[in-house]
Amino acid sequence: MTSDVLLVGAGDLGAAVGLRLADLGHDVLALRRDAAKVPAPLVGRSVDLTAGAPDLSDVRPRFVVVALTARPRTEESYRATYVDGMARALDALPVVPERAVLVSSTAVHGSRDQPPLEDETAPTTPADGPGRMLVAAEVAFHERVPGGTVLRLSGLYGGSSTRLVDQVREGRVEDPHRWTNRIHRGDAAAAVVHLLTMAGQPDRLYLGTDDEPAQLGDVAAFLAQRLGAPAPPPADPARGHGKRLSNARLRATGWAPALPTYREGYAAVGA
Repeated sequence: MTSDVLLVGAGDLGAAVGLRLADLGHDVLALRRDAAKVPAPLVGRSVDLTAGAPDLSDVRPRFVVVALTARPRTEESYRATYVDGMARALDALPVVPERAVLVSSTAVHGSRDQPPLEDETAPTTPADGPGRMLVAAEVAFHERVPGGTVLRLSGLYGGSSTRLVDQVREGRVEDPHRWTNRIHRGDAAAAVVHLLTMAGQPDRLYLGTDDEPAQLGDVAAFLAQRLGAPAPPPADPARGHGKRLSNARLRATGWAPALPTYREGYAAVGA
């Protein structure tokens, strides 16, 4: 294969990354269970990484992006996909890529009452089995690609994801005091491409999130106003809990979110 980019996983986010790289002139090979779901001009290859090792002997990519999706959200599913499946794909490559990015999650960070603003130096204290498997996947990734970069994304929204909008419309906002962190899917894809193609060598770890952590009640109130929906319970900063995350390290590389807060990200809702 002449592809210089390999996508290990090509769901919504992986495909968005691949399409951006294709626009930059790269040839992209995407591994997905059903190659027919891989959008052109990306080249799809049907592979089930949970079932066995793929044959990638003909693939010598310059860039690798690991953007897998595990269903259901259980420890077993996450181990099979993120740890074992990813390891099979990377172990099958005949070359070590020049750059690689593993898309992980800020779910590996713990929550607390009155959380401070934290960065990449915060300890990983996952609250459940899937979170623990993501930590294990990060370790396995760095073992196989010592110069690789982990990008921990906060809550993705945009595109086909309407979960929060639906909750607000239906009056189902149950924890308005919780601090939330989010990033628009387009900004997340742009961050991955940036880390692959930036002039300087990227660090081992970045948090991918927008500029403003926000309590859920504040976000829900903004959406309710745009939707004409009933006002949700208000957020009380004194009762704030969860986590507040900083994107300063990623911003320092030259990346910046096109949609820096939920206000810009949800501006089109109800329009």
